[in-house]
Amino acid sequence: MKTLLIANRGEIARRIIRTARAMGLRTVAVYSDADADMPFVREADVAVRLGGNTPAESYLRVDALLDAARRTGADAVHPGYGFLAESSSFARACADAGVTFVGPTPEAIDAMGSKIGAKSRLRDAGVPVLPDADVTGLEGAALREAADGVGYPLLVKPSAGGGGKGMQVVGSADELEAAVGAARRLAKDAFGDDSMLLERFVERGRHVEIQILGDTHGTVTHLGERECSVQRRHQKVLEESPSVAVSPELRARMGDAAVAAGEAIAYVGAGTVEFLLAADGSEDFFFLEVNTRLQVEHPVTEEVTGVDLVREQLQIAAGAPIGAHARKPEPVGHSIEVRLYAEDPASDFLPQTGVLTRLAFPQDRPGLRVDAGVESGSEVSIYYDPMIAKVIAHAPTRAEAARTLAAALRQTHIDGLRTNRDFLVRLLEDERFLAGEIDTRFLDRDESLPLRAPLASPQEVRLAAAAAALARQAAERDAAVVQATLPSGWRNSPSQDQLVEYAHGDAVLRVTYCFRREGLDRIAVDDAPLGDVRLLSATAEAVVLEVDGVRHAFSVRRAAGLEAGPTAVTGPAGQVDLVEQERYLDPSAQDAPGSLLAPMPGSVIRVDVRVGDEVSAGTPLLVLEAMKMEHEIVAPLDGTVTELPVQVGAQVDAGSLLAAIEAPPED
Repeated sequence: MKTLLIANRGEIARRIIRTARAMGLRTVAVYSDADADMPFVREADVAVRLGGNTPAESYLRVDALLDAARRTGADAVHPGYGFLAESSSFARACADAGVTFVGPTPEAIDAMGSKIGAKSRLRDAGVPVLPDADVTGLEGAALREAADGVGYPLLVKPSAGGGGKGMQVVGSADELEAAVGAARRLAKDAFGDDSMLLERFVERGRHVEIQILGDTHGTVTHLGERECSVQRRHQKVLEESPSVAVSPELRARMGDAAVAAGEAIAYVGAGTVEFLLAADGSEDFFFLEVNTRLQVEHPVTEEVTGVDLVREQLQIAAGAPIGAHARKPEPVGHSIEVRLYAEDPASDFLPQTGVLTRLAFPQDRPGLRVDAGVESGSEVSIYYDPMIAKVIAHAPTRAEAARTLAAALRQTHIDGLRTNRDFLVRLLEDERFLAGEIDTRFLDRDESLPLRAPLASPQEVRLAAAAAALARQAAERDAAVVQATLPSGWRNSPSQDQLVEYAHGDAVLRVTYCFRREGLDRIAVDDAPLGDVRLLSATAEAVVLEVDGVRHAFSVRRAAGLEAGPTAVTGPAGQVDLVEQERYLDPSAQDAPGSLLAPMPGSVIRVDVRVGDEVSAGTPLLVLEAMKMEHEIVAPLDGTVTELPVQVGAQVDAGSLLAAIEAPPED
């Protein structure tokens, strides 16, 4: 093995490049048009354009990938995760082309790549599984009958693919057909396979998985467990190793079951056997599925065992046995990983798209690791998962790992997009999480809603707005061509304070201030003084305030020049995102009542109404698909559809008009 082609993108491509380069391998990146300027393309030794933007036009094209391998002399392909990582046909095509596929055999992928087939095989082998039903192609009465046999609540699961995509919990027969229909559409688009499985859903179960390694010499071993119970929409948000719920005896039992599963199919490479751990304290566990690839959360296993799983994959693919250090690793400490996403927790984790104008993680933090797919200036597009980075902490104890990770996230600078950063910090500091009281529905319950709130308190937001206003006036002073020694807010006869307004979420903060020759005279937010305030220093990028004897330092980053727009303020509470408001708004720019605007760029996949239809508040109007998710757009009020400028297949930008509803005239 001399030249490795990475058939993937983003952070996993960068991760593989890092280890391959350390092993002396030449690396080849492949990229779509949407990814042309991404870091992984630049970091590989050579890169090949696949064309197109969507996965189907690029990363799912076996012919284009093998042609790229031929043109660059690549003798091995690493599929990463997602896309073609669990495609037996891709593994066979690589073999036919004389290219080493870094992963299990096509036969093992076939045996375990289908959730339906894997469960049947391991049930026959005596591994405990949950009641289920294959409902591929079933509709109407046949579908309902199969669901009744499984029992409610149940989980709708695409048989192919992974990452929780398409999974939905169904509580009754009334929800069944809509859930299965949506899952089929997504599975067909994301995985090219709409085979569907229904599985009994276990309330308050814990998701625990075992990392396995197998080599071509017949050895299969495991490297302990990861707990991935903290999920939203059945996609993992936080992973850790070891699990607080797994005793040494249970670890041995689960490890033996995972190794037996690997041995049953002569598994080669890195894989993960996933289990559901019962919540009744019985230490009963049930097989869920086998992921025949590297997992997104593999870093936590690497951190506690010291084993480079990508290196092991590459060595095994080259015919070497599993390394001695990986056969019986001695775990040390605790590791936690969180997935930093471009999404808005306050809007039900709605994915965000756009340019990350700044992304800066704390440097030189002991025990901190960042696997990022993007950097400052990168675009998070509509075509792929909106994950920005995986941030990982390793420490002697679980509590210390959580503190280290929370502190690092607080001091991470992210400008340009809303993210789940504050949500992750609140999660890591939550008493229930720290006590280990988690399960797969932890984030779905009402008591977890406060985790979605911003980190900064109202007073901290007010201080941040004050700091933004003072940094703004410092920038104006620096730009002044006359009387540059005077602060911009100074007046010879002060009769009126200076005013700046900032939007923060749904609120607008009015900052008023006044300077005299000796410095800041007064400052207030929404006409309320902040306390006994002294301005110790102010530049366009940094402000230091003393409030009631307590010193607060802020860094301030404005979008561009002196124009109104986004302003990010980082202080003791973390980052506060503000938007400076225009002093004079154009009335024509205001949206008419009843207008429905696209919350993000996407594709219209369903339209349920026509112009002239009478609708009630909550009536589904259309469905927008973006970032592998479906978003239903509903009527905001009772009335008549007066505008519907989109049709199925239309691509829309964020803020585009989707529909307009006119309320009936008042009597």
